[in-house]
Amino acid sequence: MGPDALMVLIPSVLDYLVRLTEGERVQTNGNGWVRLYRATVGSRSPLTLSGPFLGAPHAVIGMEKLIVLGAKRIWVLGWCGALQADLKIGQLLIPTGAISEEGTSAHYPISGRPIESTATLNLMLEETLKQRQLPFSKGRVWTTDALYRETPEKVKAHKKSGVLAVEMEMSALMTVAIFRSIAMAGLLVVSDQLVDLTWRPGFSKPALRKHSRDAGEVLLRLAGSL
Repeated sequence: MGPDALMVLIPSVLDYLVRLTEGERVQTNGNGWVRLYRATVGSRSPLTLSGPFLGAPHAVIGMEKLIVLGAKRIWVLGWCGALQADLKIGQLLIPTGAISEEGTSAHYPISGRPIESTATLNLMLEETLKQRQLPFSKGRVWTTDALYRETPEKVKAHKKSGVLAVEMEMSALMTVAIFRSIAMAGLLVVSDQLVDLTWRPGFSKPALRKHSRDAGEVLLRLAGSL
C-alpha cells in the first residue's frame, strides 16, 4: 500500500468516499474486521481507505494493519459529541490532543509524552480548511469506551476544563501513532450535543451529512497532495 491512509470511522461516509474515488477493495488476511480499499488521488502513490471502526480497540486494530502495510501518514475522519455551546451539528473540529478513558492506550507506553496528534499535519489541515472556507475549531477531546457512562459529573468537568467534544477512538489512535513513530491527524464532525446535559442527536440533519462529505473530500485531497 502507499504511505498515506485514511481511516473513516463512519460507514456511510466510507461508502461515499469509496464511490467518489472508485476505490478497489483489497483482500487481506484476518476475519474481516478491517475493510481496505486502494484509491488513486492526485498524482502520487495510491491512497488507502479503511473502515468503518467503532471504539478504540477496533480502530487500533485497523491502524496497526495499515502501519504493517506501509502507512506513514494516517488521517482519521469521524463524528463527535459537542461539549461546548458554540459547537453546532455539522461543525468541523481538529482534535489536537485527547484525554484517555479507554483501555487500549495503556498497552502502548509513550514515556509520559502528551497524547497529541501530529502538529505538522494539523497545520496542513488548518490551511486546507481555510482555503476551502470551511469553519472549524481545534482543541482537546475526551475519548471513552463507555458510551452509556458519559455521566453528568464527567460532562460538566470536561466542559469546564475546555474539552471540546467526546468520542471513542482519538486518544488511542494518537497514542499508537506516537508509539509507532508515524504521523497522524484527525478531523471530526459534530454529530450530537451534550452541552446542557441533555442528549441532542443530529444524525438525521442535512448539515451532518453535508459536512461529513466535505471533511472526507478535504482529507482525500490533502492526503493525495503530499
